[in-house]
Amino acid sequence: MTGDRDRLDVIVVGAHPDDVEIACGGTIALLVEQGYRVGIIDLTDGEPTPLSPSPDVRRAEAMAAAWTLGVHVRKILDFTNRRLMDGFEERVALAKEFRRYRPKMVIGFGNKTPMASPDHYQAMQITDAAVFYARLTKWDDVFDGLPVHTIERQLYFRLQFEPLATVGSDSQITVDISKTLEKKIASIACYATQFPPAKAHVFDRVRGLAIAAGAAANCAAGEVFACTRPLATLDLFEAVGLSK
Repeated sequence: MTGDRDRLDVIVVGAHPDDVEIACGGTIALLVEQGYRVGIIDLTDGEPTPLSPSPDVRRAEAMAAAWTLGVHVRKILDFTNRRLMDGFEERVALAKEFRRYRPKMVIGFGNKTPMASPDHYQAMQITDAAVFYARLTKWDDVFDGLPVHTIERQLYFRLQFEPLATVGSDSQITVDISKTLEKKIASIACYATQFPPAKAHVFDRVRGLAIAAGAAANCAAGEVFACTRPLATLDLFEAVGLSK
């Protein structure tokens, strides 16, 4: 069991190493800079892929990207790329990590990604279920005695190869990543096997979509998240970005 000093404030879940960097690396870096403890959990190691010589290389890239963003914990679970399915074993494995690290917030995939990996949608369903499983009582035998834990907020990200509209919720929030956009780009560049010079256009696309998302929210660069339920505030000025 993880002690209180090892607890995480936020866990971001991806299907493969590089998913969360592309989707919300700027927000991750910003949260770390703001003093929050952030973890990344990848459900698979993402291998095989065409240009990666071995899973060890992809794992090394993932750890370099995590170091670039400053995250406190990165775990790669043992499920299989291209065969990831929403099943009981997968749900429990992720819920155990939620119970172990006890985050206040979980961020993960928010929809299908047509013409891209079907693992992404399976990861969304696994994450949704694991958030629920983490808080269920009378299940100690399944969870190795790990205590129940209620996650207070869940958000959905989108890969920044997708259109700006975020499907799955009427409530959205844009995080201003003006200060951390380049750190996000640097974390993606850690995946040299996935983004060789022939795919340099990917960085332009990620930057362009971040700038477009930011422009819609009146900031230089942004990442858009869908909320599982409307957000409430006690301070309307703070919520709309105004100082007192």
